Amino acid sequence: MNIIGPDALVFGVDDLAAARRYLSDFGLQPAGADLDGERFEALDGTAVVIAHKDAASLPPPLESGNLLRKTVYAVADSATLVAIGGELGRDREVRHLADGSIQAMDDSGLVLGFKVAARRPIDLPAEAVNAPGAKPQRAVNQPGVHEQQDPRPRTLSHFALFVPDCARAEAFYVQRLGFRCTDRLVGAGPFLQPGGTLEHHTLFLIQTPPHMKGMEHVAFHLGGPHEVLTAGTRFTQKGYQSFWGPGRHTFGSNWFWYFHSPLGCRFEYDADMDLVDGSWTPREKPAVADSTQVYLFQAREKWAPVGGPPPGAGH
Repeated sequence: MNIIGPDALVFGVDDLAAARRYLSDFGLQPAGADLDGERFEALDGTAVVIAHKDAASLPPPLESGNLLRKTVYAVADSATLVAIGGELGRDREVRHLADGSIQAMDDSGLVLGFKVAARRPIDLPAEAVNAPGAKPQRAVNQPGVHEQQDPRPRTLSHFALFVPDCARAEAFYVQRLGFRCTDRLVGAGPFLQPGGTLEHHTLFLIQTPPHMKGMEHVAFHLGGPHEVLTAGTRFTQKGYQSFWGPGRHTFGSNWFWYFHSPLGCRFEYDADMDLVDGSWTPREKPAVADSTQVYLFQAREKWAPVGGPPPGAGH
């Protein structure tokens, strides 16, 4: 199955005004509405979609109370869409929607959508690093920091789901939709990669009790670690509460910074994820803090050398 990755995530929220403000402050751009609700897009058009929790356009709410209503995947072409419809139609209802997408339920009771990808091409440089022993990546007289820089989410990277039966959920995505496990946190769940991308993962499954079922976090790629730190710092300055980070993950190697949100899950800025192909051998580690992060920073107020030496000077 030539599934590229997540295209949109749909939420039914209590407070539309708070959700709109959060998504805009996070860096997503308002982009009108689709069949499910109001779209807020990354630079390539991947999106978070919101509607009021009682909107008739939404699939039914989850019994857990989690605000996720639907995940939509982008596929490479119409042939893939037909193949997915045929595969899932063997044992469940597949709905054909007015926008050309299809919709069905996964084995965890979560609503899935699939549509032919229509992502906008983006042509932006990655962060460049100068290091001794390597050819310069930035030209002479080209600063690496621009104070007016405004990092924007480039694409919807991945998300993590709470599921009540992780083994069953993994089997569905692997056996029915062609995902494969790239690494595994034993005691939590697998990192899964669909067939149409080399990104280390676009889906992480986490074993939890049924009352927690739904979205745990959603991540958007930025242009590098400097952008993650810049965007996260500005987000905290707007009053949003950091949950985890900044730091760098082990599996996937991506830089991260997570924040609480009014959408019932966390939102993550991330950057620099590993690319792996079919020759990659999945690794396993226990699901403990030291297995998930290489390092974790602690943010503090800015220090300026005014009125005395810096803290710890002379020690």
